[in-house]
Amino acid sequence: MIDLHCHILPGIDDGAQTVTDSLAMAQKAVQEGIHTIVATPHHQNGKYTNERTSIIHQVKQLNDELQQNEIPLKILPGQEVRLYGDLLEDYEAGKIVTLNETNKYILIEFPSNHVPRYAEQLLYELRVKGMIPIIVHPERNAELIERPDKLYNLVNKGALTQVTAGSLLGKFGKKIKKFSLQLVEHNLTHMIASDAHNTTTRGFHLAESYELIGKEFGMHVMSDLKENPYLLISGKAIYKEDPEQIRRKKLFGIF
Repeated sequence: MIDLHCHILPGIDDGAQTVTDSLAMAQKAVQEGIHTIVATPHHQNGKYTNERTSIIHQVKQLNDELQQNEIPLKILPGQEVRLYGDLLEDYEAGKIVTLNETNKYILIEFPSNHVPRYAEQLLYELRVKGMIPIIVHPERNAELIERPDKLYNLVNKGALTQVTAGSLLGKFGKKIKKFSLQLVEHNLTHMIASDAHNTTTRGFHLAESYELIGKEFGMHVMSDLKENPYLLISGKAIYKEDPEQIRRKKLFGIF
């Protein structure tokens, strides 16, 4: 399996803190059937700034460590970019890492409690530049949970989304699990990734989540979600169905 979203680079965000942590995460990933990880450190989220040059260097260093320790895992460069006003300018300035440096896909994070007013316009401008934004963990965004039509509109206009494996398994609570399953059911997500930060509280859970999807939605849906990461790291078009709107039931039927 390929994991598209993981905080495995040491000492640069709230993921692995040391090389030892990174190697422990790598061993756990391999045990769970993962052979390739896209390292996606936080960028411009209000606490961490990790620009392209630094990430590329760190990825090379960690791959060297993995080779020396004979851990059969490949690390590819990526970045979890909090949506911010100067994103396009910073991309032009070479500070942004697209998924595996293909200049095609970019992982975009919203604040946890809302969707910025300028989100739709900025995502549109990214697409004009030939990039496809992937909105990460939309199932954990408070505004999108309450207003799934907002996510539908963004997906309908060309954005992709990535749901966290742990969300599907209830690791973030029942409400987020339910919404995650609805996103899969309504073709509003296109890939699953771990968003792993460590081996204890925020692990991988990828194989478990694919198994759950297979049981709930059938092998065809599971197979597409599992195959898409291979296409993404090559900069190719992914498998996807037309998105469907999630109908929110009105309270008590009186509105």
